[in-house]
Amino acid sequence: MDARLNLFTNATAGKFLKHLVSAGRVLSDSALPAATQELVKLRASQINGCGFCTDMHTKDALAAGESPVRLSLVAAWREATVFTEAERAALELAEQGTRTADASGGVTDQAWANAAKHYDEEQLGALVSLIALINAFNRMNVVVQQPAGDYQPGQFA
Repeated sequence: MDARLNLFTNATAGKFLKHLVSAGRVLSDSALPAATQELVKLRASQINGCGFCTDMHTKDALAAGESPVRLSLVAAWREATVFTEAERAALELAEQGTRTADASGGVTDQAWANAAKHYDEEQLGALVSLIALINAFNRMNVVVQQPAGDYQPGQFA
């Protein structure tokens, strides 16, 4: 399967992607734990049906030492016992922030308050930005039907 459009060779999309990647570096350097970042990126990608990002973030997380069990349970995090309360709060915020069209009020006050119990202002800023960023990447890849499966960990480093 080929993508409808090559995002990497298209002049406009390529410039836009460079800015998104730069934004991602800011978040990678933030105080939000790297494991939490990968879990959030994976969960949003699952919700959005982005095979490319699901493949990428699963492989990157494994390469960074994340356990296969935890990655296998991200989609069922509510019933899983392998996530910390802070990670669960981040996953809830990620789900609600990703499914804004599905919820009449967007992110609930309860989800926000729960995340705020575990993360300081800087980490919350990073978490909100990360949710927005991964949703942008997901949407681009879904629109062009970017194929999944061939990603190599660290490929875009």
